[in-house]
Amino acid sequence: MITAIIFSGHLIFSLLVFTKKWQDENLGAGFMNMALIGILFAVGWSISGMIAKLLMEPKGFGLYFDRDTFSLFILSIGEYFFYKMYYKDIFSEGGKEKQ
Repeated sequence: MITAIIFSGHLIFSLLVFTKKWQDENLGAGFMNMALIGILFAVGWSISGMIAKLLMEPKGFGLYFDRDTFSLFILSIGEYFFYKMYYKDIFSEGGKEKQ
């Protein structure tokens, strides 16, 4: 269940970025940013999976928070801070950060 929520969040975020870049720039920029998010997701999940493998057993903390879910959780935290810096224009409004 947690895994589905994380995947849904990534899908919604990528659609948000696609729409914003499409409206502000052009269709090519929207697809380019979606490709960037997809590549960073795939590579980041591989790296966070290696980290999670070092830290815990496959069954993790229980039925709903296994090692794969833990690696996705680590990935989401890292992506949050990266995308917060990279997409400042989406997270800010008129030069001021949204609350």
